[in-house]
Amino acid sequence: MIVTMDARWARSERRGYADALAAAGPLAPTRCAGWSTRDLAAHTVIRDSRPDAMPGIVVPVLAGWTQRVQQDVATWPWQQLLDRVRSGPPWWSPVRLAPIDAATNTVEMFVHHEDVRRAQPGWTPRSLPAAEADALWHTVTRSARLALRGCPVGVWLQRDPGRAPRRGHGSDPSVTLWGPSPEIVLAVYGRSRNQAEVLGEPDAVAAFRSWRYADAPD
Repeated sequence: MIVTMDARWARSERRGYADALAAAGPLAPTRCAGWSTRDLAAHTVIRDSRPDAMPGIVVPVLAGWTQRVQQDVATWPWQQLLDRVRSGPPWWSPVRLAPIDAATNTVEMFVHHEDVRRAQPGWTPRSLPAAEADALWHTVTRSARLALRGCPVGVWLQRDPGRAPRRGHGSDPSVTLWGPSPEIVLAVYGRSRNQAEVLGEPDAVAAFRSWRYADAPD
């Protein structure tokens, strides 16, 4: 099935993420190790609007500059941070275009929305519209290879019984991440508080878990 890249899910997750930040307040924990809600909001703001600081998110040698910019943005008034998260990229950013927003923010906004939700007591998985679950699957099957770089075992992704698995990374020995596509997304992106099953030989499963969740908060 071909899934059209539809920015409505990136935008609805952004709204939900901003609402969750507002409800939690600026000092609440998140599922990003060591980051409060204020830190996570600042990360989103620089990702949206500071192209000079974005490379350091993924390139270690540039991380120092990104950290300094993020620390500065994190000092903004809380309401200003919330407003910027909610409004998204500025008018001049190409990410304002729906296809680019869909490709770059569908998973990003979902994961950070859950980073806030799943750090709070009494959280439960959300029931997402089928079209949003499809959009998450469409995106993660294309981004998994980068997200799983460095993994010591191969990783296959499989949602729903009877559907063919998709290769996420590497080869044998391998594990399969099985479950609803939102939970697979969280597993791929290193969030230990997910409900995807890790299937495979015990040694491969242990290697995946120790690598993927090594830095996850308790």
